[in-house]
Amino acid sequence: MAPVTERGEEMYALVERLYPLCRSITGDGVRATLDIVGEYIPLHVHEVPTGTQVLDWTVPQEWNIRDAYIADTAGNRVVDFAASSLHVLGYSVPVAKTMPLSELRAHLHTLPDHPSWVPYRTSYYKPDWGFCLTQETLDAMPDGEYEVRIDSTLADGHLTYAEHVVPGQVADEVIVSCHVCHPSLANDNMAGVAVATFLARALAEETPYYTYRFIFAPGTIGAITWLARNAERVERVKHGLVLACAGDPGALTYKQSRRGDAEIDRVLRHVLAASERPHRVVEFTPYGYDERQYCSPGFNLGVGSLTRTPYAGYPEYHTSADNLDFVSPEAMADTFAVCREAFAVLDRNRRYLNLSPYGEPQLGRRGLYDALGGRSDTKQAQMAMLWVLNLSDGEHSLLDVAERSGLPFDTVADAAGVLHEAGLIKT
Repeated sequence: MAPVTERGEEMYALVERLYPLCRSITGDGVRATLDIVGEYIPLHVHEVPTGTQVLDWTVPQEWNIRDAYIADTAGNRVVDFAASSLHVLGYSVPVAKTMPLSELRAHLHTLPDHPSWVPYRTSYYKPDWGFCLTQETLDAMPDGEYEVRIDSTLADGHLTYAEHVVPGQVADEVIVSCHVCHPSLANDNMAGVAVATFLARALAEETPYYTYRFIFAPGTIGAITWLARNAERVERVKHGLVLACAGDPGALTYKQSRRGDAEIDRVLRHVLAASERPHRVVEFTPYGYDERQYCSPGFNLGVGSLTRTPYAGYPEYHTSADNLDFVSPEAMADTFAVCREAFAVLDRNRRYLNLSPYGEPQLGRRGLYDALGGRSDTKQAQMAMLWVLNLSDGEHSLLDVAERSGLPFDTVADAAGVLHEAGLIKT
């Protein structure tokens, strides 16, 4: 894993700021989250009205919450939303009543196998209400009457999402998507949001080849809304990556696109293998994060998913144990570094055509061997030029060259740059 870097510490600090907010698929928590992200990168925020048809879905009513608690007869708050946004079932309708524990139990959610953890539960599309608490708290609640209050609203409003675009040399796009709908869960997905934010900042400091579009949207319904509103331009999306669970201590996991052989799949496989990091590459399944929306058969975009421990793959997933102690600057810095490496390969991966394909062109008289003088990998660089010349037939990419030759991609790309400047190859 990468050492702690200043950027890793900055990403962790952003997670610390975002962690306490109560987010859901709509509402002021999402807006507050985007306001904070907007301090780091400029955002174009979109508000989509309730009732808007988005593919086979409809934008739901907006949910907001101000307070919620369960209090005993002495007025002590046994469960308090102010202590953690996980304590309320997401999208709970308003409640104000007194009831016995025997009746209240049907609305309480715990984790008996982890009695000190609070679960994360939602009821987005079925009107309901409830509380999430530790099993230890429930076990300590005596029978009797309890005051139950959820001060929330569920009314027509908007679904909110945001985009940040880093202009490239071409209009073809790489999308980076992360979900902003989970409440106080640090790894899923504030770490993903933080890594995406700092990737956008880093890319803005250069002029990448592709245009990079960062999408900060609620899970599922947000990605579906983005696709519905951008259906006429998704053909520009050449590559994509869904970022989630970017800060836990596990090894990196890359989930391939539905295609399985998309360029982003090949690039991530290559980068992870070349880095010698512990990692896994897994096949696409139509379950997980928003890659399943981008990879739905009508769109079939080349979008994979990068996580550390994947969806539902760690005990702390969707519980209060997914907290600030569960994520680290080191892990986020490592995820960030792999993304940077992958995007660098994407941006430099070209197909070239050898302009002197009959026999090997004389490199010495063109001073090309001298151009490589002083490099620690001079022999590799010379071999890279020969490989690039041989495979520059308009069909093989530089990634093909690197994989076939066993040479580092950067060495191959540098060789291609030298040959291009010398007029021996063209794109």
